[in-house]
Amino acid sequence: MTAIATFADKPTLVGEKVLLRPVRPEEDLPMLRATIDDPDVLRYTSDSYTPVAPGWDEARERHFVDWYTTRNDQPDRLDLIVVDRATGRGVGEVVLNEWDEPNRACNLRIALGPDGRDRGLGTEAVRLLTGHALRALGLNRVSLSVYAFNPRARRAYEKAGFKVEGVRRQVLRHADEWIDDIDMAALAEDWT
Repeated sequence: MTAIATFADKPTLVGEKVLLRPVRPEEDLPMLRATIDDPDVLRYTSDSYTPVAPGWDEARERHFVDWYTTRNDQPDRLDLIVVDRATGRGVGEVVLNEWDEPNRACNLRIALGPDGRDRGLGTEAVRLLTGHALRALGLNRVSLSVYAFNPRARRAYEKAGFKVEGVRRQVLRHADEWIDDIDMAALAEDWT
């Protein structure tokens, strides 16, 4: 078994289609701002119905800059930029967070802007970071959840090796509908 490491090491992981690297605020902030405000990202990642991004007032901008300029200093999470190797441009972020050290587990989340969708970049980014968590960091479990109205993400997670573990029914009120949340995980014993 691999020794447990912290998330303090910020690696660069290279795949066929994507490169995952630490945040470079000067370079990445415009792309991250656009990703966070993207209607699909708002719809599929928010815990409340958010059809339109809130405006960028001074307080929101300060919080945003403070958040992303400190990502590489965090020892309990790993935030990496997803770079499309075909263009060399950042297209989103993938994150390991909610580290549960005693149980060797964490959560994974990903957000891709429009330039990163529908070409397998998300699937490869999830597979690369999950493999890093299970092999290099010695974790036993990486989990995530996906809203039932996001089948594209669910397929990507399944292709990346995640399995459905259960459904939390009606967790999100979206417009006039209740939406289920699907819990998924990848385990070290299943990882190939």
